[in-house]
Parts: sequence; structure tokens; C-alpha cells
Amino acid sequence: METLMEIGQIVNTYGIKGFVKVQPFTDNIRRFEDLKQIYLQLKKGLETFEIEEIKYHKQMVLLKLKGIDDINEAEKYRNCYLKIDRKDAVNLPEDTYFIADLLEMEVTTEEGEMLGKITDVYPTGSNDIYVVKNEQGKQILLPAIRASRKKSGY
Repeated sequence: METLMEIGQIVNTYGIKGFVKVQPFTDNIRRFEDLKQIYLQLKKGLETFEIEEIKYHKQMVLLKLKGIDDINEAEKYRNCYLKIDRKDAVNLPEDTYFIADLLEMEVTTEEGEMLGKITDVYPTGSNDIYVVKNEQGKQILLPAIRASRKKSGY
């Protein structure tokens, strides 16, 4: 299990004071308010940043990170992924999972036939779609729908 979890990606700068615009990978963008620091995945490795200020704009999170004080410095971090320690992740309700924990899981039919491994998850609003890839590289799209067993009245 990964010790770090991706929680968003810097997609742009915001203003001239060093704010970065983050596309969050969470259902609750206010979740960022509980964080004191984050890690940025850079080409040379991880770098730790303290969060100084948080704002919100159109379902995006605007972060002011300590040491990034102008637009030119903020531009250097465009497309970087934000990560947190797994211990800082929120507690999930029963029967819910982090997407990161689903990736690379093996998928089989009820008869035990191997379909492949989950390589991606697409949220669609009503339910997620699991992308399952087999050994030949063929993709299968499976809707993530709770199994319901109807009891027969007969």
C-alpha cells in the first residue's frame, strides 16, 4: 500500500502573489482546510510545502504555499501532483474506498475467470466506471454499481 496519496494537481497559477490553482481529487474540496503541509511531486523527487492560505474558486482550490511568493515561482510547479501522508487522509464511510486502493486490483467474474486489473476509475456522477485491462491490453469498462439481490416473493 502506498504511504502517500495524491489529492490534486496544480493546473495553473492564480494572481500575482504566488497562489496555485489546484484540481482536487476529492469529493469534498473543503478537506484541504485540515492540512498543514503537502508534498509536491517534482521531477527530482518530493518537496514539502507548508500551506499558508486556502481559497476556493469554481470547484478549484487556490493554495498559497510558503516560499512561493510570486507568479513566476508558482509557474514552475504547474502540472505537479499534490500528495499527503496516508495517515492524514480522511476516514471513509463503510463500503467506500480511495481510488488509489482500487488501482491494480484483479477483477474476476463470479465463475472465477480473470478479466484483468483496474487501471483507472472515471467518475460519471451517478456511478464510477472501472477501466479493466487484460494481459493482451484490451480494456473493459465496468460500471461500479452496488450489487442488489432481490428476494423472490415466491
